[in-house]
Amino acid sequence: MRIFVTGATGFVGSAVAQELLQSGHEVMGLARSEEGARSLSAKGIKVFRGDLNDLESLKRGASQSDAVIHTGFIHDFSKFKESCEIDRKAIETMGLVLSGSDKPLIITSAIGILPSGKLVTEETRPLSPNLNPRAATEEAADFVTAKGARVAIVRLSPSVHGQGDHGFIPILIRIAREQRASAYIDEGLNRWPAVHRLDAARVFRLALEKGFSKGARFHAVAEEGIAFKQIAEVIGKKLNVPVVRKSSDEAAAHFTWFTHFAAMNLCASSEQTKEKLGWHPEHSGLISDLEEATYF
Repeated sequence: MRIFVTGATGFVGSAVAQELLQSGHEVMGLARSEEGARSLSAKGIKVFRGDLNDLESLKRGASQSDAVIHTGFIHDFSKFKESCEIDRKAIETMGLVLSGSDKPLIITSAIGILPSGKLVTEETRPLSPNLNPRAATEEAADFVTAKGARVAIVRLSPSVHGQGDHGFIPILIRIAREQRASAYIDEGLNRWPAVHRLDAARVFRLALEKGFSKGARFHAVAEEGIAFKQIAEVIGKKLNVPVVRKSSDEAAAHFTWFTHFAAMNLCASSEQTKEKLGWHPEHSGLISDLEEATYF
């Protein structure tokens, strides 16, 4: 199959692209820059020039492919709501192109938009209305599904870890370096699900190859929920800084804009994903990865 992959130069998307290539698929990767184009070409990926803001390029990419895997997202937390709305428009644009064709569109969502404090499954839906702007992704997916597109959603864990990680864990490490302390909030019992990027990539490929019903949800979750205090303790040990408890009121001064994410209390199952796709995580867990020098 010829697969159009947005975000093919990104942390997750590059792993998805390699997973597809290794399984014999042709990959057409979206590239907005010369540097990105060179990176894709070097990996044997066909370059498709465009941008998430260039909806005409997304239309062309979707129309020229047998399937679309959308992993692209603008990770600018200073403009988070704007980035989420760009994602909404991208999904709606590609979904309407594929509507009625039975060509798969697999999009990337986040466990973090689901209700907190309880075990969530693939069947759990985001609250509506939802205060998290990232909910726009699944709203767009539902919209184009209703229009006749064959859409599946892969929800990523808050921590997708592995070599090259530039997500939540590196942010925590940077904050600990700057504050000269690794902190957790209250008792530190709030939890983060986690998955290795290479295991996450296999969820996308298996969903594509094994097929899915319209509107299917899959969870790229290898570990249901790791206590935040445990993460803070490993970071403190590796940086040789104290591990400190912060009250909810004190947390904002330590974590600043990241406080909301540090306080997330999520627990997610992937049992249905494992059963439907035959997916079983094979790579290292988050704490084992953190023990390696690559993060520090």
